[in-house]
Amino acid sequence: MAEEKRQFPTEVVNLPTKGKLYPKDSPLAGGTIELKYMTAKEEDILTSRNLIQKGIVLDRLLESVIVDEKVSLNDLLLGDKNAVMIATRILGYGKDYTVQISDPSSGEKQEETFDLTSISDKEVDWDLFKSGKNEFELDLPASKVKLMFRLLTHKEEKEIDVELKAYKKFAKESGIGSEITTRLKKAIVSIDGDTSQKRVNDFVDNELLSRDSLAFREYLIKITPDVDMSFTFTSEATGEDTTMDIPLDVEFFWPAGRR
Repeated sequence: MAEEKRQFPTEVVNLPTKGKLYPKDSPLAGGTIELKYMTAKEEDILTSRNLIQKGIVLDRLLESVIVDEKVSLNDLLLGDKNAVMIATRILGYGKDYTVQISDPSSGEKQEETFDLTSISDKEVDWDLFKSGKNEFELDLPASKVKLMFRLLTHKEEKEIDVELKAYKKFAKESGIGSEITTRLKKAIVSIDGDTSQKRVNDFVDNELLSRDSLAFREYLIKITPDVDMSFTFTSEATGEDTTMDIPLDVEFFWPAGRR
């Protein structure tokens, strides 16, 4: 499989984490990943109704373009996966991405074209990172509880999706979802040194104050290496500027005229 992939041109892509959060023996610890250019084979993947219906079409696409067989998509931290997705789109259909955006001022659709190669990585405080360890700590501001936590991988994100689907039928009856608490339970490693999942679950369900929950989630966003998808949207109707994220809609991997 690896030899087959190397028959095509490849590019080495820098990871937003710089590889610092992966074990030192991981092929991702070097901070880069090699991707092959998309081919007609990958377009077959993108148009597979079976994969689309199963919700795994993008996973199969990214797995197909990763050159090193020792690298698993499941091991990628989410910020790195986002970088791989953007790089794959550039290698497949070029740097220009045109999308219709709803103007928050007027509600009308406005066309915007983005140069995907101009997207940079978020700025983070690298002094908070311990090389080879995906591990962080935070003293919650209200309760003063010490949390140890980790940044989530693609595998863990999929596990969260499975759990949320299982809870969906209960949410219909109660009208209350569980997305926030499910994600927190997956990210938190210990509570004041107690690493048992039971303690983590009990804390999140029964003790975590809303202001501590908000502070934790904001801190997670702040320290997570990722691509910076923000841009300034200028309304053609009013001239007002709004900071938004570049939307990744159906046109991202299925550009008009190529479907």
